[in-house]
Amino acid sequence: MNNDFPEGVANQIAHRPWSLPDSPWLMTQSWHNLLFAHWPVDAALLRGRMPPGLPLDLYEGQAWIGVVPFRMTNVAPRFVPALPLVSEFAELNVRTYVTVGGKPGVYFFSLDAESALAVAAARSLLHLPYFTAQMQVRCEASRVDYSSRRTGDAPPAELVARYEPVGPRFHAEPGSLDYFLTERYCLYNVDARFRAYRLEIHHLPWTLQRAEATIAVNTMTEAAGIRLPAIAPVLHFSPRQDTLAWGPETLQTVRPS
Repeated sequence: MNNDFPEGVANQIAHRPWSLPDSPWLMTQSWHNLLFAHWPVDAALLRGRMPPGLPLDLYEGQAWIGVVPFRMTNVAPRFVPALPLVSEFAELNVRTYVTVGGKPGVYFFSLDAESALAVAAARSLLHLPYFTAQMQVRCEASRVDYSSRRTGDAPPAELVARYEPVGPRFHAEPGSLDYFLTERYCLYNVDARFRAYRLEIHHLPWTLQRAEATIAVNTMTEAAGIRLPAIAPVLHFSPRQDTLAWGPETLQTVRPS
């Protein structure tokens, strides 16, 4: 595997909703063949599964939860080359949305990965709810067959899905639901001392397409205690996104939403 992370990403910032951090970025990641599958859910239910003090972000009064499968490459600290079997692996996220201090971001209920090393590092360094999983990702043209089954002693969770893009590529318009669900430039979590933190990220605007998906099995949100409504999800596909990540910043106490 070659490191093909594009140079100059950090210099393209005109689209950002706020400035880059003053400190140097610490890590690169490239996300491939990503599906955003989102469902509207009850805000009170989500708040009951989140740490107190992280204000839930709503779109026109509605809360959303996302199941996001993809594959990563170029996962490497700054000045360290991407390495085979270490810097490339599948990942699957369950997420909702938080805003603190005017910065909309992501809150993860879970992150599954086939890399035990990545899981151990993220749990230790960032206190993120990472879990190991057996995963398979097969691509044929633009179609993706994705399967994941969590391993170990964690709550069982599984996804089996086939998805593909349909329609032209586009960038989400600010203020739209497409933008709300995708254009996020930080994540929020709590550390081992239960202090809220923000971790900044940077990328170019998402290149999106509408998507079609057949989801044969999906117990990812049930593992977090959240049952999905019996309706079709809002689907977006993105072929690739290259990202930079910074270290976590501990936040001042924030008021619950």
